[in-house]
Amino acid sequence: MFGIEIGFVHPWYLALLLLLPLLWVFRFRSLAGLGYYRRLFALTFRTLVFVLIVLALAEVQTLRTSDKMTVTYLLDQSESIPVAQRQAMLDYVRQAVARHRNADREDCAGVIVFGRDAVIEVPPFDDDIPFLNLEGTLGLRTDATNLAAALNMAGATFPEDSAKRVVIISDGNENIGDARAIAALLADQGIGIDVVPLRLAGRGEIQVEEVVLPADIRRGQPIEARVVIDNLAPAEGIGRTVCGKLRLIRQAGRQEQLLNEDSQDVELKPGKNVFAFPHRIDEVAVYTYKAVFVPDDPQDDRVLENNQATAFTHVRGKGRALLIEDADNKGSFDYLVGRLRENNIEVAVQASDALFTSLAELQAYDCVILANVPRSSGADGSSVTSLSDEQIRMLAQNTERFGCGLVLLGGENSFGAGGWANTPLEQASPVDFTIQNAKVVPSGALVLVIDKSGSMAGEKIAMCRTAAAEAVRVLGARDHIGVVAFDGAARWVVPMRQVGHRQEGIRRQILSLQADGGTDMFPGMRNGFVALQGVTAAVKHMIILTDGLTQPGEFGQLTREMRRADITVSTVAVGTDADRKLLASIAQTAGGRFYQVTSPRAIPRIFIKEAMRVARPLVKDLPDVPPQIAYPHEMLQGISGPLPPLRGFVMTTVKQNPLVEVALLSPDPPDREHATVLASWTYGLGRTVVLTTDAGHRWANAWTRWENYDKFFSQLIRWAMRPVHEEGRFSVATDVRDGKVRVVVTALDKDDQFLNFLNMSAVGVDPDLDAFGVGIQQVAPGRYVGEFPADKAGSYFVNIVPAAGKAPLLAGVTVPYSSEFRDRETNLELLRQLAAQTPRGGQPGQMVEGDLLQRERLQGLLQFDTFRHNLAKAIRRQDIWPLVLLITACVFFGDVLVRRVTIHFAWVGPALAWLWARTLRRPQEQAADERMQRLRSRKAEIGEQLDERRAAARFEPQSDDAVGRKPVPLEDLLANSGGGPPRSPRAADQPPETPTEKSYTERLLEAKKKAWKDKNA
Repeated sequence: MFGIEIGFVHPWYLALLLLLPLLWVFRFRSLAGLGYYRRLFALTFRTLVFVLIVLALAEVQTLRTSDKMTVTYLLDQSESIPVAQRQAMLDYVRQAVARHRNADREDCAGVIVFGRDAVIEVPPFDDDIPFLNLEGTLGLRTDATNLAAALNMAGATFPEDSAKRVVIISDGNENIGDARAIAALLADQGIGIDVVPLRLAGRGEIQVEEVVLPADIRRGQPIEARVVIDNLAPAEGIGRTVCGKLRLIRQAGRQEQLLNEDSQDVELKPGKNVFAFPHRIDEVAVYTYKAVFVPDDPQDDRVLENNQATAFTHVRGKGRALLIEDADNKGSFDYLVGRLRENNIEVAVQASDALFTSLAELQAYDCVILANVPRSSGADGSSVTSLSDEQIRMLAQNTERFGCGLVLLGGENSFGAGGWANTPLEQASPVDFTIQNAKVVPSGALVLVIDKSGSMAGEKIAMCRTAAAEAVRVLGARDHIGVVAFDGAARWVVPMRQVGHRQEGIRRQILSLQADGGTDMFPGMRNGFVALQGVTAAVKHMIILTDGLTQPGEFGQLTREMRRADITVSTVAVGTDADRKLLASIAQTAGGRFYQVTSPRAIPRIFIKEAMRVARPLVKDLPDVPPQIAYPHEMLQGISGPLPPLRGFVMTTVKQNPLVEVALLSPDPPDREHATVLASWTYGLGRTVVLTTDAGHRWANAWTRWENYDKFFSQLIRWAMRPVHEEGRFSVATDVRDGKVRVVVTALDKDDQFLNFLNMSAVGVDPDLDAFGVGIQQVAPGRYVGEFPADKAGSYFVNIVPAAGKAPLLAGVTVPYSSEFRDRETNLELLRQLAAQTPRGGQPGQMVEGDLLQRERLQGLLQFDTFRHNLAKAIRRQDIWPLVLLITACVFFGDVLVRRVTIHFAWVGPALAWLWARTLRRPQEQAADERMQRLRSRKAEIGEQLDERRAAARFEPQSDDAVGRKPVPLEDLLANSGGGPPRSPRAADQPPETPTEKSYTERLLEAKKKAWKDKNA
C-alpha cells in the first residue's frame, strides 16, 4: 500500500554537485604531500561531506505514497432543516460508509455536524459509522448556518497519509462565514468536495420583514409607521391570499400602547404587503415598535418565529433624569424631585422593586440618580428584592458606553453600607466603597450558620452556597467572615478569618458545601458564638438558616448570652417544615430579623441584605460640621460663602486616578482620602458624580433651607447629564440584512447643509451586554455608514459620537429571529460552486440529487460512491535532512583524521599480524587441529587391526627378553640412578654388538625366499 521515494524541498541546491570535478582537480594537487593512498582516502571523505551538505541544504525527505481514502461528512443541523431530515442524513451516512468503504485499503470516515458553529461528532477512523443521536450534540447552536466553519474543521481533522474528500449534506443557506473562500483553500490542498443538496419543502410562508419609521422624528409632529409583511408563495406553485391579525405595539419604558385599537384584520396578497399606522409622539423618550402577525389558518405559515419585527426611535428633548428610590423608603427624595422639576429638569421616579428590565428603557433618560438605594431591600422573605447583576451591569454600561450621567446620592443604605462593594457600580464610581485603613473605621464580623442536612439537598443547598458567596462580596477587607455548617454535628467550612484580599478563595471554600446527615442546630450556633467572641469588631452579626426541626438545645440561654455580648442574630426558615417559632424567638431576643421563605431563590437576597449590617460602621456621624470646598468645580459655580452643616455621610476611599475631582471634603475624619463628600470623574463616554451625604432627608436637613439648594443640585444633575444637540441635525437609521446591522447617519448643520469630514466613532452593546466597536466611514456628502454582525437574537444598541465634544447619537435595533427563518429555498447555486472546485491533482466533485426521506431516491444516493479514488494520492513527507547533517559531522571527522593523523607502518605490521591471528589465523589453526585429530584416530584404528592380525599369525618371533644379556653391575646401576656421579659404561661391560633387529615382515620374506630356493634346488 505504501511506496517510498526520495524528494527535496529545495531541489535547485542539487546543482552544486556540478562543482565536484573542481573539488577533485584542486584538492588532488593540494594534498600531494599525503601520499597516493592517503590522498585518495582524503578526497573520498571530502567528496562525501560535500554531497551530504548539499542534500541537507536541499532538505531531503522521504515520500510515502498511499492509496488510502478518508471521507468526512458535513451534516447541516441548523433550524432551516426539518427534524426528520436531520436524522435521515445520518442514516444515509451510515449506509453509504458501510457499502463503499474499502477496509483492505484502510479507508476512514468521519462526521462533523454544524449549525452556528461546527462540532466533530465522529473523528475519522477506519471502521463503520456507529449509530448516533444528533439531538444530544453538546454545545451546538442551530440558529444559524456556518458552512465555512464546518469546512475549515474538516480540513484540520484529515490524516496526512490518505486522499481527502468532504461530502456536504445541506440546504446551502449559509448566513455566517464564506464557504466559497474556504472551499478554494481546501481545493489547493487537494481535498475534493461532493454535495448532497437537501430540498426544502415548498410551502407558503408569512414573514414580517421590518417596521419602518421616519429618520428624523420631532416631539409633537405626526408620523407614520409602516409594517412590511411578505407573503412568500411556494416555489412550485402560485401563492394565495392569507388572512390574519396584525398588531403594532409602541413601548416607552414599561408603558405599552397598541396603535391599532383592536387587532387589525388584514389580507396578505402574494408578495410584499405594506400597512401604515399614522400617529404622533408627544413625549421625549426612546420608543420601541413591535409588529406581530398571527395567521387565521396555521397551515398558511410554516415558521412562526419570523412573524414579528421591531424598530427603535429616539425622540430627544432638553434633558430627562430617572431617580431610583428605595422601595422601603418611598418619598424620601420628594423634596429634591420637586426642586429639580421647578428648575426645568424632567424627572421620572422608579422604586427599587419596579425597575427597568432592559438597556433600551434607560436610553429614555440622560441621567440616572441612585438615591440611597441598597442592593437588597424588604422587610420579610416574601418582600425582599434586590437589583440583579444584569441590572447593575446595565447601569454601568449605560454610563460607560452610552454617555448617560450617573449620580449616586448617599444615605445609610448607600455605597459600601448598602452592599454595593465589588460590583460594576463601584467600578463606575470615582471612589471605592470599602475602607482599607483600620484606624479610620472599625471592622465588622459575620458568621453564617447553614443547615446542610439531607433535606437541604438540591436547589436549597445550591442557593445557600450562592447566597453565602455573594454575602462575602459585601464585606470589606478589614471585616471578618466565618461559615459553620451543621447536620448531626457542626464543622467549620470557613474558619473565622479576616476577608483581606482572599475573597475568591473564601468563595471557593463555600461553594464546596454539600448536603447530608441529620439536623442539630445548637452546636453550630454555639461554635459561631464562640468565634464571634474571639474577634475584635464594632458590629458582630450571625445569620442562621435551616429548613427543618432541630434537636433540643439551650437556645434561650445561648441567645441571651449573645445579646449581652452585643451579637445580633437573624434567622431564615426555608419551607414550612422549619421550627418557625424557635427561629422567630431567637431573632427577636438577639435583635435580628426573622425571614420565612417558601422559595430557595429568595435566600441570596436575604443574605446580602443581612450582610449589610456588618458594613454599618462605614456611616460617619458628624456634629453639624460644614463641608469644605476642596476644588472650584463647575457644579459649584456661583456658590460662595460657607456651606450648610452636615450630620453625617458614608465614608469611601478616593480612587488613585487623575480623572477624579474631589470638590467637597468633610473636616472629620482628618484623613482626606476617606473624607470625600462630593467627587466626580468621566467614566467612558459618561460622567459619574457621588454625593456621600443625602439631599436633606436625614443628614443634610440644614441644606433644604439653603438659598443655593436649587442651584447646587440642578447644576450637579445638568453637569452629569448626557449633552443634547444645540446645533446641527443628525438622523440615524438602522437596517438588518444577511446577519448584519447597517447604521446610516445623516449629518446636517443649522442651515440644512451637509456636515462633512466628521471623525465619527461608535460603540455597540449586544443582547448579552458585551461591548464591541463599530467603524463609521463617510460614503457620501453628509452620509456616514457603519456595519457590524448581529449573530444573536435580541436588542443591539449603538452609541455614536459625531465628533469630539459633540453629544452622542443613540440607535437601536432588535433582531427578533435568526436569518435561518428567512430562507425558504435550497441555495443550489452555492452548492454547485462548492462541488465544482477542482482539487489539486484530482477531479472536481459532484452534486448528487436525491431525497433522504423517499426510499427509492435514497437508494439512488447510496449507489453514488463517495470513496471513489479520483483524487491525487496522498504523499506523506518526512524530513531526514537532520539525520543527514549528523552523518555529515561523523564523515567530516574521518576527513580530518585522514588528513591530520600520519599512520606509521612500523606498528601497523604487528597490528595487522595480531589482527590476522585474532580474526583469520585462528580459524585455520582450528581446522588443522581438527585434521590432525582425525589422522590420529585413523592411525589408532589401523594399529589395533595390525595387533589383531599379529596375534593370529602362525610364525611368532621371540621376544627380546629371551635373548641373553649380561647383567649390569650394581655400582653402575646405583651410579646412574642418582646414588653417585654418573659414569660412562666400561668397554668390558658393553654387550656385544648384535645385528640390527629385522621386522616381522622382513623375516617372513626371508623365510619365503629360503623356502623357494630349497624347493628349486
